[in-house]
Amino acid sequence: MIVIIDYGLGNLFSLKSAFASIGEQAVISGEKDIIRRADRILLPGVGAFGDAALKLRERALDGLIKEEVSKGKPLLGICLGMQLLFESSEEHGCHTGLGLIEGQIKPIAETVPAHLKIPHIGWNALHFPEDKEKSPIFKYIKEQDCVYFVHSYHAVGCKETVTATTEYGSELTAAVGYHQVYGCQFHPEKSGLTGLNILKAFCEIGD
Repeated sequence: MIVIIDYGLGNLFSLKSAFASIGEQAVISGEKDIIRRADRILLPGVGAFGDAALKLRERALDGLIKEEVSKGKPLLGICLGMQLLFESSEEHGCHTGLGLIEGQIKPIAETVPAHLKIPHIGWNALHFPEDKEKSPIFKYIKEQDCVYFVHSYHAVGCKETVTATTEYGSELTAAVGYHQVYGCQFHPEKSGLTGLNILKAFCEIGD
């Protein structure tokens, strides 16, 4: 069973529909017992890091997510959900994340040329590090396949866990992976066939 965690923020139904289109049933829930029964967990997110982190803590879902990951359960964070996997964020102050992946979330304005629009919105190509084995979530896609981004912040200080980058005036972290924890800064559910193939690959991890 795939559970899309409902904590008040995220494209829940578009994600559920994306799974349905590849023949996978996903459940939207914030109930702890249901999340514990899941085979795989999705952590979505749209909005501000601090608000999302607070909602997870208020519902005691932060500890539950860590608990389930410690059991070896695959976890995929999407967009803000990926950012929450990190240690901290500088979005509107300093906020603590789940700490499942080392690194911080910082404004892309500090990295990209000043003439580029922020937020970064649109389709961009993925690039895979040449010195690393391709992440299992990318087994059905290839270098230069495009995905859809909507973000103003990105992950830094995480070179060892970066599994894909994209170019937006400079190199930005597009995806990360550490053991069974995966993150996509882009939206697979809005990325056409490429995105669906990423979700399909995630569903096969551990099978």
